[in-house]
Amino acid sequence: MKLRWRRPSSGMYSLVTGRSLAGHAAIIAGAFAVSRVLGMLREVVIAARFGTGETLDAYNAAFRIPDLLFVIVMSGAFGSAFIPVFGGFLARGDEERAWRLANALLTWTVVILLLVAQLILVFAEPLVAGLIAPELSPAARDLAVDLTRLLLLSPLLLGLGAAAKGMLEAQDMFTLPAVAPIVYNVGIILGALLLSPSLGIHGLVAGVIAGAAGHAGIQFAWLLRHGLAIRPTLSLRVEGLREVARLVGPRLAGQFVSQSNLIVMTNFASRAGDGAISALSYGQQLVMLPHGILALSLSTVIFPRMVRQFELGELGGVRQTLLQALRPLIFLTIPAAVMFFTLRQSIVQVVLQYGNFTAESTTMVVDTIAWFALGLLARSIIEPLTRTFYAMHDTRTPLLVSTLAVVLNVGLSWFLLDRMGLAGLALSLSLSSIVRMLVLLGLLARRTPHLIGGLARPVARMVPATLVLLVLGWAIGGPVARVTDPAEGGRLWGYPLFIFAVMALGAAYVVTARLCRVPEVTAVLAKVRTRVGRGTPSA
Repeated sequence: MKLRWRRPSSGMYSLVTGRSLAGHAAIIAGAFAVSRVLGMLREVVIAARFGTGETLDAYNAAFRIPDLLFVIVMSGAFGSAFIPVFGGFLARGDEERAWRLANALLTWTVVILLLVAQLILVFAEPLVAGLIAPELSPAARDLAVDLTRLLLLSPLLLGLGAAAKGMLEAQDMFTLPAVAPIVYNVGIILGALLLSPSLGIHGLVAGVIAGAAGHAGIQFAWLLRHGLAIRPTLSLRVEGLREVARLVGPRLAGQFVSQSNLIVMTNFASRAGDGAISALSYGQQLVMLPHGILALSLSTVIFPRMVRQFELGELGGVRQTLLQALRPLIFLTIPAAVMFFTLRQSIVQVVLQYGNFTAESTTMVVDTIAWFALGLLARSIIEPLTRTFYAMHDTRTPLLVSTLAVVLNVGLSWFLLDRMGLAGLALSLSLSSIVRMLVLLGLLARRTPHLIGGLARPVARMVPATLVLLVLGWAIGGPVARVTDPAEGGRLWGYPLFIFAVMALGAAYVVTARLCRVPEVTAVLAKVRTRVGRGTPSA
């Protein structure tokens, strides 16, 4: 594949400055927020249509292998391995070599993806029955095999979207890659609403494939309009390809290990009874909502910037960029985790309990959320820490730490499943994530002096606000859950009360943090005062 790129007159390759970092993060966070809200709407529609029965268990199990294929082959190649090399060429002004590298890598990854997909197509049945969900009923297992084969179209389409995303983000163009998941979610929602009434779960799968096509199409349409010419090539002599291959090996292994965590969870959940796979998936989807809005948006913005800083030998700049992401991330993730823990019953009732999603389904999901919330902060911090290692051209360390976490998760899942049921699987994942976060932070602190010191004081000031929020949330969680219970007619009064409770808890957290002089609060208030002051004369 050969890319012929005409550089726009406005300048494509602008460096993200410290001032623009927050602006880019805000734009991406906004797009991510819309995408995540649509993702929640998607889950609500799916839950109302299919509940937590074995049909949805089969659907969730069917995603595991296609997701693994996508994450390993395309996302791994065009994420942390591609951007450092591609961005390095652009930082040095060598655009021709940068796009020649993109040519070769895209061609090779598509070829590999197609070959592996053919193997999965043949061996889908033993993979599902022996590895993914061995305890599904025969009917659900046959359905999972059928859906797995259909969903193999999804990683190819999403993979092309990931390739375009890598090319755009390496040039600090974040908006379109952030909008693409919105298109993906819209496709799934339309499939659930319009096609599943007549086609059942296969209509939902058709929506997934249509959404994946839109995800890739919206990004490649922009690239094609701005000079992208596609000509396949399998040359191995492209400069930078060896460096990408060197980086991508550990990265692919790391992605495999991370996806193995999901396979482990699905495997164990299939042993916990009908609906367990779906309940575990719903719980994780809910709790990970702020992770997508906050952690992924910030990590996406800082990664290309840290790549260039490391390329230019600015290790202090790398540390400062990481701290600029970590401090607000921690400050905003803490209240999200506490609210998920204390208001978990109301959250599931308000968000999911419609149609075929019964009170029994709510109980299953609620049992997982408390323990998923325990690990939310750690899973959020892992994102920017891992991207920092990748920016330093180190993909081996995150791989080793991730492998340790998966081994720990397997052992804890086996130990806790019999003792705690489905909740034990959520606790296992949270504990292994906390260990992974601590190890990554410790190793990175050895390479970037003063990293821990730059975090310790602001985080310590957040502790009183966190305790206040926890006590208040614990006090009102039960009463709010009773009011939002659909069986008690909680739709009319429950929604406003739930929203008021969330706003009141958030206000208490912010006020306490302000009294404790948490830097993130004072910085935001200072910006507000500055803008108000500027706006006064013209008013």
